[in-house]
Amino acid sequence: MDIVTIHALKKYFGRGPGQVKALDGVELSIEKGRFTAIVGASGSGKTTLLNMIGGLYQPTEGSVTVDGMDLARLTEEELTVFRRRKVGFVFQDYNLAPELTIRENILLPLLMDEARPDGIFFSEITGLLGLKEKLDAFPHMLSGGGQQCAAIARALITRPSIILADEPTGSLDGKTGQSVAGLLKMTAEYFHQTLIMITHSEELAQLADRVVRLQDGRIVQ
Repeated sequence: MDIVTIHALKKYFGRGPGQVKALDGVELSIEKGRFTAIVGASGSGKTTLLNMIGGLYQPTEGSVTVDGMDLARLTEEELTVFRRRKVGFVFQDYNLAPELTIRENILLPLLMDEARPDGIFFSEITGLLGLKEKLDAFPHMLSGGGQQCAAIARALITRPSIILADEPTGSLDGKTGQSVAGLLKMTAEYFHQTLIMITHSEELAQLADRVVRLQDGRIVQ
């Protein structure tokens, strides 16, 4: 069963001679519960594609359907709710709130949605990611790998339909990056999450069930 269906997707920025065709006719389906890596050089359109799936951009042409919802048909308010409840984002730079503890950072998406945390689920996530002894620490007290694990836990806590990871190991050294990518894959499998990761690393891409390659805004074989 496909959780993401993309049809004839185009995304252009600007107008006239300076127009940038970030995506130029993408056709893609992503199966539920699978780990897909999107690989491409800088400027290939992979970050734009991830943002389209996350409802951060509107298509110039074509459609993006996620978990049965055509994102172009949603209002801004509906898109905000979609992102909060259906998508877990993991960014390269962690994006943790420095004034909050690791526990508070992980639970923040639930608190923003006025939802009650599931204590058992919280314990499972933090245990798998090696965070149980670090929950009362602040982000600056953790290594880069530890902070990214906290960001992964935050992405998982709402039980989203899909996890979108944007170069999640880009700020880490090679060994730590491999470890964090392995943990991201393991937790996605354990909780039966759909994971889409963009990366420039062929080595990390090999962890995925499927590799999609982008070049000049188009999928290539």
